[in-house]
Amino acid sequence: MAKKAKNKYSAEQFGTTETVENKTFYFGNKNFKLMLIGLGLILLGFLLMMGADANTTPEGKFDPNYWNEDIFSFRRIRLAPILVIAGFVVQVVAILKRNKD
Repeated sequence: MAKKAKNKYSAEQFGTTETVENKTFYFGNKNFKLMLIGLGLILLGFLLMMGADANTTPEGKFDPNYWNEDIFSFRRIRLAPILVIAGFVVQVVAILKRNKD
C-alpha cells in the first residue's frame, strides 16, 4: 500500500483551526456617562437662553412700544453659550476617549 501523502499546508501545523474573535464595542461605560453629561450641559445652556421676548411686558403681554432689557442679561449672553460650547467639547472628548477594556 502506498503511504498517505501529507499536506504541507495543513491546519495542524499552525495550531487550532477555530478562530476566536473578541468583538468589543468601541464605547465603554465612561464614554456614555460623558456623553450624557455633555448632553445635559447643552440642554441646560439652551434652557438658560430661553425667556421672554424683547417686546413682552412683565405682565406677559406683547407691546411693540415696550423694550425688555432682560434679553441682555448675563445669563443669556454669557453663561448659556458657555455651557452649550462646554457641552459640545465634552461630547467630542467622550467620542474620542479610548476604551481601556
